[in-house]
Amino acid sequence: MQIYLDGAWLAREEAKVSVFDHGLLYGDGVFEGIRVYDRRIFRLEAHVERLYDSALALALEIPHDRAGMCELVREAVRRNRRENAYIRLVVTRGAGELGIDPSSCPRPCVIVIVDQVRVYPAGLYASGIKVVTSATRQVSHESVDPRIKSLNYLKNILAKIDAQRAGAQEAILLNQAGFIAECTADNLFVVRGGRLLTPAVQDGALGGITRATVMQLAGEIGMAVEEPRLTRFDVYTAGECFVTGTGAELMPVVEADGRRIADGKPGPTTRRLTEVFHALVRTEGEPVF
Repeated sequence: MQIYLDGAWLAREEAKVSVFDHGLLYGDGVFEGIRVYDRRIFRLEAHVERLYDSALALALEIPHDRAGMCELVREAVRRNRRENAYIRLVVTRGAGELGIDPSSCPRPCVIVIVDQVRVYPAGLYASGIKVVTSATRQVSHESVDPRIKSLNYLKNILAKIDAQRAGAQEAILLNQAGFIAECTADNLFVVRGGRLLTPAVQDGALGGITRATVMQLAGEIGMAVEEPRLTRFDVYTAGECFVTGTGAELMPVVEADGRRIADGKPGPTTRRLTEVFHALVRTEGEPVF
């Protein structure tokens, strides 16, 4: 494995960041998770666009232009020669002094890792997962805009702990008004009356790349796609439910807060969207090596 770290290509054992890095000390930084399918990097430009938007919101100046960052990611995939992989692209504020002052960090730190990730065991894609509603709420737009994909994932981790202790695989985060925002690392969808529904970014949903892809594919197969405000009632009474994410792809949800969703099995819409998603990711774009 070769990892890019601030201009150098290093083995996993050699790739180290400073204990004074503000990404470690304060969660000051941004990241993207990106997938490789059959040597094709899926929607790299969209991921890099979101990375730079998050960095701009943090007043974090990335020391590469967007085209250069895309090429750096491609080079990381070429060097690691992985047919299928998960890329973690990270930009931290860099090493500085103790204290939160970002001006003490003279240069951001850029990291590119190409490895594997498994969010859920393979068998769950056939049977579906259970979700619970976490007591932890999505951060309010009045404090930190949840569209910023930062290194501070503490609320997500707390919600994941809630799920694990309840015997579930995923947790729903509500916003401050009690509407569904997202899950710990995934966007949430429900099927109701032949329509595909997902929370809007205004209610705290991350503008997921997989989310946008699924919405596009649903439209192409003739489904109406809407972004209304959703509550837990909409999940409990849905015809189908699933979550999406770069690592998770499409994962069926068959139980929420102890309530079986429909017949308790992955539904036909979920299966159909999964099929067209897998067909897309393995054919879109040219192989990078």
